[in-house]
Amino acid sequence: MIKRILHGTVKKFERTWDYNASYLHDMVDASPRAAWMFSRVAAMGQFRRDVPIDAWCAAGITAVRHEDCGPCTQLAVTMAERAGVSPDVLRAVLGDQPSAMPPEVGLVWRFTRATLAHDPLADEYRDAIVDLWGRRALVSLAFAITAARIYPTIKYALGHGKACMRVVVGGTPVHFDHGRVPKPIDAVVRTA
Repeated sequence: MIKRILHGTVKKFERTWDYNASYLHDMVDASPRAAWMFSRVAAMGQFRRDVPIDAWCAAGITAVRHEDCGPCTQLAVTMAERAGVSPDVLRAVLGDQPSAMPPEVGLVWRFTRATLAHDPLADEYRDAIVDLWGRRALVSLAFAITAARIYPTIKYALGHGKACMRVVVGGTPVHFDHGRVPKPIDAVVRTA
């Protein structure tokens, strides 16, 4: 009975987001308790306080790109679109074009990349985020970054992370680097 309920929840998610969540079905079959525990990650990933939606989504999309070559990135983009984030902002985030981003989105994009690269500049960006929005916003971004990376990691570990695909924003495919490790923050990004 528990498995049936969990499978139903996963199927609803798949329909809502047009997303293949077969890795979750496998998890439910292997251990309903593990699937329930994994669902708690979703709760963490939804925590957003004091930070604008476009900046918060930029953190998650930038982080998921670090781990994923398509499906999870597309899901994050689709969720951001439905939340009202501009396609132009999403294209800029996916294209690593901070000059095309609103300043607060660029700040979060830089912070996320620096955090993932363990770049000391993350300290500078963190301070700017706290000055702009406060500590709860920083926690929100930390959760967005962390939660975004968990899903593709679990998928790959369970053998479901093999499909690469184009990411579509506003009905148009976007081409971007699917590199696994973010490049160090370069001088252009530091001054942009």
